[in-house]
Amino acid sequence: MNPTDILRHEHKVVLLVLKGAERIARTVSGGGEADIETIEKMVDFFRNFTDRCHHAKEEKLLFPMLEQRGVGKTGGPIGVMLHEHEAGRAHVRAIAEAAAKISSGDTSARAALAEALDAYAELLAAHINKEDNVLFVMADRALTDDDKIELAAAFEKVEAEEMGAGTHERYHAFAHEVAGSDL
Repeated sequence: MNPTDILRHEHKVVLLVLKGAERIARTVSGGGEADIETIEKMVDFFRNFTDRCHHAKEEKLLFPMLEQRGVGKTGGPIGVMLHEHEAGRAHVRAIAEAAAKISSGDTSARAALAEALDAYAELLAAHINKEDNVLFVMADRALTDDDKIELAAAFEKVEAEEMGAGTHERYHAFAHEVAGSDL
C-alpha cells in the first residue's frame, strides 16, 4: 500500500475523534457536564495513536525521506507540519490539565477545557487538510516506487514495535465509538 494512503486513512480515524472532541467542547461550553472518562480516552488516543504512532511515522520516516528527495524543511511544508505537531502537543497537554482540574472539583477549568478541545480540533483538521492535499501530493510525486515500498514496511514496523498487536484496532474502535454519538 502507498504510505501516503496509510497516513490518509489514519487521518480519517483522527478526524472521527476530533468530531467527538468538538461535540464535548460544545456540551461543556453550553453548560453541560464534561465527560471526563471520554476526554481521558481522547487524550490517550491523541498521545498514542495520533502522536506516538501517526506523527512518528511522519517525523521519523516520511519527512526525512522527503528531505532526501529535495522537499525543504526550513521554511517549507515539512517545517510547517513539524511546527503544527508541536502546537498540537501543547493543546493536548492543555486538554489533559483542564480535565484533571475538573476531575479534582475545579469547575473553573471548564472554559479552558472547551477552548483547548476546540483549538486542537481546529488545528488538526486544518493540518490534516494541508497534509492530505499538499504535502502528500508532493510526496507521491517525489518518492520513488522503492521509497514507497521501504516506507510502507517501516510503517508496519512502527505499528508492531511502537503500538503492539491489537492497539491500532482498539483505537479505531474508540474513534468510531466516540464519533458515533455525534452522527
